[in-house]
Amino acid sequence: MATDTPKPDVARLRIDRSRKVVREPARRRPRWLVPLIVVAALAAGYLTVRSLFAATPEVEVGSATLTSASQANALLTASGYVVARQKASVASKGTGRLVMLGVEEGDVVKKGDVIARLEDADVLAQLSRARADLEVARADSFDAARTLVRTRELHARQLSSQAELDAAEARFRRVSAGITSAHAAVQAAAVDLENTRIRAPFDGTVLTKDADVGEVVAPFASSANSRGAVVTLADMSSLEVEADVSESNIGRIAPGQPAEITLDAAPEKRYAGFVHKVVPTADRGKATVQTKVRFKERDATVLPEMSAKVTFLSREPDPGAAAAPQITVPSSAVTTRNGSPAVLVVRDGVIEERVVTMGANVAGRTQIISGLEPGVQVVLSPAANLAGGTKVKIKGS
Repeated sequence: MATDTPKPDVARLRIDRSRKVVREPARRRPRWLVPLIVVAALAAGYLTVRSLFAATPEVEVGSATLTSASQANALLTASGYVVARQKASVASKGTGRLVMLGVEEGDVVKKGDVIARLEDADVLAQLSRARADLEVARADSFDAARTLVRTRELHARQLSSQAELDAAEARFRRVSAGITSAHAAVQAAAVDLENTRIRAPFDGTVLTKDADVGEVVAPFASSANSRGAVVTLADMSSLEVEADVSESNIGRIAPGQPAEITLDAAPEKRYAGFVHKVVPTADRGKATVQTKVRFKERDATVLPEMSAKVTFLSREPDPGAAAAPQITVPSSAVTTRNGSPAVLVVRDGVIEERVVTMGANVAGRTQIISGLEPGVQVVLSPAANLAGGTKVKIKGS
């Protein structure tokens, strides 16, 4: 049995405005907290700005280098390159296709050795024809000589006329001239054949190979599709250094003056040398004068076109000056840290303290026996408060 649920009377709903809503009072922050936060923020900002804009100390630096004892007599240093006094681009006097190349880079050849060969079939044919013509001329000469003898005998017995004798003599002379001409033709063909053989003009070493088998070789590369030189040859015993000396210092250089040569490829080695010649002209573009310095002794390390430095000396180095070069630094770079000699090294803009063992004074610099490697930057006249880990700026950078 269903019961009826009374429906709410919406018209009887009322809002009781007599009740007051009681809200909990908000918690008040202490008045001193806000100024404290502001002061802390300002202090943090100040410290941040100060760290960003603090002045980085500037330092003057030098280099740790390899120095030889002979540099105590050094007058000046110049840069240059190793060159060969005797060097040639070996080419062919004839034109033809290269069919043989018997050398490679680095091969040592003797004067007269056949380096390469061109096609020679046509030249051989010319030589064979010239030799055959010579044999014909010789046969004609034999016949003409016998005819002249018989004609003279007959003329002596008045059995031949003077005209016949003159004709026999003329024929003999003509045939003799033909032999001379045939000889010349044979020699010319032999020269043409020799021109297909490319020989070494002097004892030397092959530096570069400038042509390959199958290419056409022509004198002076007369065609765009032809090669001029076959190989480049140098006499390695004639190596010397061509150094550019400033015009203002050329008066301090004289032929015969002792020098010391250093290669960039082997900076630890020193080669004794002397000034061979000062070229009597200047380069107006570089304001330098070329000076040729020869080696007194050298080894297989020295190669053409290597970069070199020449130290011109005031006198011959002492016998002990030929010792191996030592690591040295400017004397002002050596300082004291915790009672021990030390050097401050700049690496990636940060100071590193290196305790070192000092040696003798070499050419106005201090020898470092241990604790340092060549090529690093060292601080000159470091301040007493400059310590390891400090970021620095190099003067002039």
